[in-house]
Amino acid sequence: MPGMQRKFFRDDAVVLRVHKLGEADHIVSMLGRNSGRMRAVAKGVRRTSSKFGARLAPFGHIDVQLIEGRNLHTVTQVVGIDLYGRNIVRDYQSYTAACAISETAERLTPEEHEPSLRIFQLTLGALRALSDAEHAATLVLDAYLLRTMGVSGWAPALTECALCGAAGEHRAFSVAAGGCVCRSCRPAGSAHPSPAAITLMRALAKGDWRSADASESSVRNEASGLISAHLQWHLEHTMRTLPYVSRSTRMEQR
Repeated sequence: MPGMQRKFFRDDAVVLRVHKLGEADHIVSMLGRNSGRMRAVAKGVRRTSSKFGARLAPFGHIDVQLIEGRNLHTVTQVVGIDLYGRNIVRDYQSYTAACAISETAERLTPEEHEPSLRIFQLTLGALRALSDAEHAATLVLDAYLLRTMGVSGWAPALTECALCGAAGEHRAFSVAAGGCVCRSCRPAGSAHPSPAAITLMRALAKGDWRSADASESSVRNEASGLISAHLQWHLEHTMRTLPYVSRSTRMEQR
């Protein structure tokens, strides 16, 4: 209606990605603690005189005020809480892992303005871990993927057969079946990962960082392959960022 005042709202959010709009603006994709996934126009942020352009860089945790819009909101104020991107972009492995984390957060929150507090918390925690660099970037990413799949109801079975529920350390893994499978239920074409790869996946899923940090590079790569295949099977969509995730030994040994 003409003359209707537009609604202001405020939230703390993680910046997932940005892209250019026109000559001076950005469209910012964010995941809000209370507002869920949302997109907003940040006007004039590419000008040198912009007061908050740097605060809207990807991977930062911000306090943001917006004007509600029909399709896109408008950013009116931004305060940086923790701008993790400053550290993340200095390291290629961390950067590629952060890009995959951001894409996963978007894929797992398909509806805009549907709050998902647990995914917000996991995303924020993963970006903080990449910034702090206490663990290898690939381990942080794989732990994030396993835990967010758990929130979405897609966690791979790792301690029991995905089909019959029999407990045990089963040697076969079937993405289509939902994880580890026993000898009796094992579908044709199942993978046969090393026991160490399954052990690592269990450690990442429950946050056993001592065990995860002690794992070998080859085991990490094996587990990563299973985790990414499981995620993309359930998403029914290929993740464009995962092939770019760097898995060099330099980062694994940091």
